[in-house]
Amino acid sequence: MSRVGLKKIQIPKGVEVDISGQSVRVKGPKGESIRPIRPEIAVRMEQDNVIVTRSSDDAVSKSLHGVMRNEIQNMILGVTSGFEKTLEINGVGYRVSVSGRDLLLNLGFSHPVVFALPNGIEAAVEKQTVVTIKGRDKCLVGQVAANIRALRKPEPYKGKGVKYLNERIVRKEGKTGK
Repeated sequence: MSRVGLKKIQIPKGVEVDISGQSVRVKGPKGESIRPIRPEIAVRMEQDNVIVTRSSDDAVSKSLHGVMRNEIQNMILGVTSGFEKTLEINGVGYRVSVSGRDLLLNLGFSHPVVFALPNGIEAAVEKQTVVTIKGRDKCLVGQVAANIRALRKPEPYKGKGVKYLNERIVRKEGKTGK
């Protein structure tokens, strides 16, 4: 039994949820999100709550029940408060800046890396070494942050590279002379 899938989703003030056919549309102060609903899952409104149920007890329906409920919850959170990931850049000469819809990253290569931000994602540079990725789609924010981190993963000897703000890098000891 999915404990997560059984929970009702409370709709806050200022958010509209429209269930039409096999899709859910959530509209709020930060924008609009649309997500398709799998045929194994049924979504309905009751007063100011969204209820997610499954059609049968087969394995596919059970696996999608809680996932679909959390996706709708994340859509509601995204259009009200949004999601963000903060990345920190460590290394001598490593820095980041925003130029229009692009991030310019100096990561120790012979050229600056230009990272184009997708629609629905904003980037804010607080310092030259800290960048915050913001958006209303949790999955897209996480994927963009992971793609930026993949440009220069933190290495274990000096800790140089792009890492999440609270990520802990396990450091290794270098070679020692005799």
